[in-house]
Amino acid sequence: MATTTPLTPSDQRRKPPPLPADALWWALCAAAALGLVGCSSLGPHRVWGTAAGAGYLAAALLASRGRSPRTAGAVAVTGAVLLPLLWLLAVDRAQLEVRVVARSAGLLLAEGTPYLQRPVVPEDFNPYLPGMAVFGLPEAVAGPGPLTDPRLWMGAAFLGAFALALPAGSRSAPLRWIAACPLVALPLAVGGVDLPVAGLMCLGLALAGQGRAGAAGLALGAAAALKWTAWPAIPVAVALLAAASRSAGRPADRGEGRRPADRAAARCGLVALLTAAALVLPAALREPGAFRAHVVDFPLGLTDAVSSAASPLPGHLLATHVPGGRTLALLLLGVSALLIALSLLLRPPATTAEAAARLALGLLLAIAFMPASRFGYLVHPLVLAVWAALRETPGHTLFLRVRKQVSR
Repeated sequence: MATTTPLTPSDQRRKPPPLPADALWWALCAAAALGLVGCSSLGPHRVWGTAAGAGYLAAALLASRGRSPRTAGAVAVTGAVLLPLLWLLAVDRAQLEVRVVARSAGLLLAEGTPYLQRPVVPEDFNPYLPGMAVFGLPEAVAGPGPLTDPRLWMGAAFLGAFALALPAGSRSAPLRWIAACPLVALPLAVGGVDLPVAGLMCLGLALAGQGRAGAAGLALGAAAALKWTAWPAIPVAVALLAAASRSAGRPADRGEGRRPADRAAARCGLVALLTAAALVLPAALREPGAFRAHVVDFPLGLTDAVSSAASPLPGHLLATHVPGGRTLALLLLGVSALLIALSLLLRPPATTAEAAARLALGLLLAIAFMPASRFGYLVHPLVLAVWAALRETPGHTLFLRVRKQVSR
């Protein structure tokens, strides 16, 4: 007789750490928003910083007077997301990525590829994988407008995926907090392509943690069709599912073949790769040269047009100020990827929290050593880290283990 037994590791019994929501936290958020106003030359960023700074200060004042975290958080979300988003939609202002996504959708419908054939200036390049164009389809079909703006659909995809990745019944407060966090609130208002990728990665890991290998593969494959940064999530999810087979405790019986969790890991990886291939290959094979120029050469700085992505991170500093620094940065990037891969083989993550932490570390190293990167890319490890802390709630089943009990 086969029964299912919840596998509950020790870290699952601990109460997850509370998210900061006091007056000091909101004051720090206000300082970050107002600091952006002073140092950014981008109009949408300055609009966001002004509105968000006011919202965060109001939230800090409410928190200092003993108002509930829900009230302070709602005020912060209003000031940091809703007000700047509505204003920017009304005046048709957005971050460059929004226009790139909208243009790519129009090209996809007209020419079968989201990439310009002869890009010249940085604004001509679309460094995202073909799946990203789906967020521009409403505008490409129905025309420009507040309801067809790609940032609305990218934000909705992120919030929906992140909510589904959380335990049922405890979604409101985490969603409110993550939406109000400056690294997330900024792209929600001005437009950011990294948010749906981060949300789908969380959802994929959550589904893998539940043993739903096929669904996990679909979510991760969809994320992998949006941007290269999602690809490391696939081996992490496969390792997470493979670890379940090791925790089962005994080898498979003769004639059974591989253990169920072994098959689940293989199924997750296969579904993810097939999903990504189905969404990426048609456009890539239609114009291979344009695909390579946009999504490989341009992000790596191998084109005449140089990406505007720049932050004082090690990879960018090496590529900019050290002779042969670009090669060195790429070498460090490769070494960090190899070390993360070895850690998955030698010590695969046993829980979704461990898997998210491993993925966050890998992405953090990648962001640090990429020759062209922005501070905004840090939204990936941030969302994964917050999700990992929230996901490990008491009583939630990470894996279901099939235990055969033989009647005597």
